[in-house]
Amino acid sequence: MNKHAVRTAALAVAMLSLSSLEGPGGLAVAQVPKPGWQAEWEKTLRAAKEEGQVTVYFDSAATLFVEPFRKQFPEINLVSVSIDSPQLANRVIAERRAGKYLVDIVITGANPNYQVYYAAKILEPITTAFILPEVVDESKWLQGKHWYIDTENRYVFVYLGNVARSASYNTKSVNPAQFKSYWDLLKPEWKGKIVARDIRRPGSGGDAMRFFYHTPELGPSFVRRLFSEGGLTLTGDNRQGVDWLGQGKFALGLFFGRIELAKAQGLPVDELDPHLFKEGAPLGIGPGTAVLINRAPHPNAAKVFINWFLSREGQLTYQRDAVRGGTGADSMRTDIPKDDVTPAYRRRANGKYLFVATPERTDMLPIYKVVNEALAEKK
Repeated sequence: MNKHAVRTAALAVAMLSLSSLEGPGGLAVAQVPKPGWQAEWEKTLRAAKEEGQVTVYFDSAATLFVEPFRKQFPEINLVSVSIDSPQLANRVIAERRAGKYLVDIVITGANPNYQVYYAAKILEPITTAFILPEVVDESKWLQGKHWYIDTENRYVFVYLGNVARSASYNTKSVNPAQFKSYWDLLKPEWKGKIVARDIRRPGSGGDAMRFFYHTPELGPSFVRRLFSEGGLTLTGDNRQGVDWLGQGKFALGLFFGRIELAKAQGLPVDELDPHLFKEGAPLGIGPGTAVLINRAPHPNAAKVFINWFLSREGQLTYQRDAVRGGTGADSMRTDIPKDDVTPAYRRRANGKYLFVATPERTDMLPIYKVVNEALAEKK
């Protein structure tokens, strides 16, 4: 066969190959393989739609973004159960003891996600759910990494990095400029004028106490003196403490949540800006951890939710709506705007922070011990 015949035969083979790839109108369509993540995502999404549901248990402070997910994935019914942390801590354990496997994902703080569920070994590595490139890409997160509480860096994912607040005040009786150091709380003029939420009960204040205990300039000695010499009045009721503060019964408050909401309702209360204090501020997580429960009833729908929630869109939606709800949330994602985060709670490039949600700092038992001893010797 001469060269002309060889070229003709090769062209015919090529044309035959192209004809097998023709689309509408006879136009050739190149069959480009889909990226691996896209094929996996489409497969997971199909399976999730067949499951038809995902069940998420939330801390009561973290529910404002539910509707956007429902609108984007109408074929996946998002069943959201909103529970305060104290009740949430035991609910999943109680269900499993009864042989009920109802929940796929829990979104709340370190207690119970780390202190209860991780300790009980009932979690699936959340890393197994990551599919979308923008979720897998760690460069989009604070300091270019994913954050976890557990030492294995697989189970308890941290999505919030809030500048945690420690103290609040009655705006009619306190000038914030009076405070430069946390030690100022021990000045004689404040004795008997401080109401504090009892941090030995589940709720707000854990981040602040971990910061006090683990910051070298403060430490156990500060905690001991605060509770023994500070003349604190303790209450287990967050609302009661905030009301007392607003009524002027006390000048200062410690460890209370929902101050922003009380302020918006017209009470004369506000947070002391954490950046006022020379010792720095705690970088806490609030209700900001997510876990994937093992033996989940809707494993594929759970993956879809996790990828949406940790995506740029999901975190932007959460951050915006949580701020409006008064939680001061600052997502660990750095590729979203922070303009709507309350300035006092927003991370600053030159801020002095101690990240308190690490395994060696999470345990509250040593702190409770110091508090109990201090209260026993209260002056």
